[in-house]
Amino acid sequence: MTYRHEMKFVLDEASSVMLRSRLKWVLEKDRYITSSGSYTVRSLYFDDYYNSAYNEKNMSILDREKYRIRLYNQSDAIIHLERKIKSNNYILKETAPLTRKETEAILNEDYEFLRADRSHLKQLFYHRCQSSIMRPRVVVDYEREPFIMEAGDVRITFDRNIRAGMESLDPFNYKMAMVEALGPHQLIMEVKYTNFLPGIVKELLVAPRSVYSSMSKYMLCCEKTLYKRRTNL
Repeated sequence: MTYRHEMKFVLDEASSVMLRSRLKWVLEKDRYITSSGSYTVRSLYFDDYYNSAYNEKNMSILDREKYRIRLYNQSDAIIHLERKIKSNNYILKETAPLTRKETEAILNEDYEFLRADRSHLKQLFYHRCQSSIMRPRVVVDYEREPFIMEAGDVRITFDRNIRAGMESLDPFNYKMAMVEALGPHQLIMEVKYTNFLPGIVKELLVAPRSVYSSMSKYMLCCEKTLYKRRTNL
């Protein structure tokens, strides 16, 4: 596992169209792409008894972590347990596979299988659930269009239609009411790279109406769903 650089920008739709039209000539689409040119991401975020992930982000703590369960394209074919570690502008992501049955066990607060698993991440998540009362907080959905470049291990994603679940914490409930989390015609561009960002990519990323941001989809969606009133502890 290697720490990667991460930068985030808030764009309007016009800037997104311009940037994507440039990038498609230099970068490739990644393997998750569907016929529509993008895929749907659903994340169920967790936080502990003290709402540490939320509060540490709100206080701009440089070193922090958060846990989530992630699914794709409204399907249980691929489910990941993820731990994202943030250190200033660097990120490290650990991932372990889950089955639907295992995910449902977590939702029912049955964590014993995690302790018995050989995965370090699952064992760590088990201890966080037991010792810190880590529990689900909010469901976050969005459509992602990704571009990749082998040089520098670059990945650039455009995330639009970011929305928060309003009535459920069940990641398999695809009919739950959702609320838009960003303003009209806004989206988030994330730029990640490992060793270096090639000069040609830097030149392509220049846009007149892009704003560098430390915005967190988790915090954004928590606030939209009255996070502190529905912790379900």
